[in-house]
Amino acid sequence: MADNRISANLSPGDREAVMQAIATIREKLPFLVDLTTEDRRTIVKMGDKSRAFVSKALEVATQNPNFLPRSFDLEEMRRDLGLYEALYPVLLSLTQLQELVDDTCMAAGSEAYAAALAVYNYAKASGDVAGLDTVIDEMGRRFTRSSKKKKAATNTN
Repeated sequence: MADNRISANLSPGDREAVMQAIATIREKLPFLVDLTTEDRRTIVKMGDKSRAFVSKALEVATQNPNFLPRSFDLEEMRRDLGLYEALYPVLLSLTQLQELVDDTCMAAGSEAYAAALAVYNYAKASGDVAGLDTVIDEMGRRFTRSSKKKKAATNTN
């Protein structure tokens, strides 16, 4: 069997505490928005290179507000930039945490699946353990593939 990279337990109490912490984060960020796929594709995006540009534009607008139309909301621009700057370190921390949780979940799942495959192969190889035939057959269904001809026949019925 492959190397065991993770050996841990998450108690129900700790899991509930983590879920509560996530709920608290959501509660403290009630203004979060949920963009559609189309929104994500079409909106202009601010990255590292754009941050300096936006800061400079805010500085120019603050020092020279007379050339801006009356409808331009300088305070809203200032709030948006402030929110971006405040959320950015949160985003970095959550991204790192999400990657660690994802990697850990993937490793634990991989190890559990590899162990299950070993059990299945050992059970198939033993062949003389009474009462395992049905269970081995059920487990083996995981690996059966239906042919395209069978799928086409069932779709026409």
